[in-house]
Amino acid sequence: MTQEQDLLVRWRSLPSQQQQTVLDFIEFLQTKGLPVPVIDHSVEESLGNRLRSLRTKIVASGEPLLNQTDLEQELVSRRGGVEPD
Repeated sequence: MTQEQDLLVRWRSLPSQQQQTVLDFIEFLQTKGLPVPVIDHSVEESLGNRLRSLRTKIVASGEPLLNQTDLEQELVSRRGGVEPD
């Protein structure tokens, strides 16, 4: 009997809860050695800078910013008149 067959026979003899534990452990072992992805925050920073720049331009133009009530009404109108729960 090969190791693979032996493993399968033993795995099948386990209760389903323990079978799931074995599968979870295998998944853990498979991901354990994988490198952790590096998150590129430059996109977020770029978007933040752009939003701040737009806000500065709007404030400088003298156009009034929306208050909370106006903002909620704007969102409702953009959603086709559907108000959030």
